[in-house]
Amino acid sequence: MCLARDNLVYFFEREDTMGFRVGHGYDVHRLCEGRKLILGGEEIPFNKGLMGHSDADVLTHSIMDALLGAAGLGDIGIHFPDTNDKYQNISSLVLLNRVKKLLDEKNIVIQNIDATIVAQAPKLSGYRESIINNIATTLNLPKSSINIKATTEEGMGFTGIGEGIVSHAVCLISE
Repeated sequence: MCLARDNLVYFFEREDTMGFRVGHGYDVHRLCEGRKLILGGEEIPFNKGLMGHSDADVLTHSIMDALLGAAGLGDIGIHFPDTNDKYQNISSLVLLNRVKKLLDEKNIVIQNIDATIVAQAPKLSGYRESIINNIATTLNLPKSSINIKATTEEGMGFTGIGEGIVSHAVCLISE
């Protein structure tokens, strides 16, 4: 809360409520042969998949990091370390559900999520609705609270030349 008086702004900390908080998540994985490509829990037909300890779902990872960050709960590396074999090849939607339970325990409400996948290929527009449905179902949110976009980097950088895929996510939470 802030109060402006005499051309000065005074800030007061409120201990009684978290109010609204924003989180940002970012994840990147290298494309490789011999793995399935999973984005938002959806298997996307492609000749390569993402390298990683879990299913390497960059979209879901960035969403989890955004939610954990907004809630002040660290990141997915703290909660689901890649040094723990129980997370080997695990579905990131299972991990997203665990993040949701952590938020529920703190009475935190997810208001919305907006994410962008950066990949030169494959084209993702045909999978957008099923990806939104997977995430909304896992988080028990209306589909209107989830927005997923995809873009290319016009052939530039490691995503542009097809070496990897990046995802950014932002979220708004409240208590």
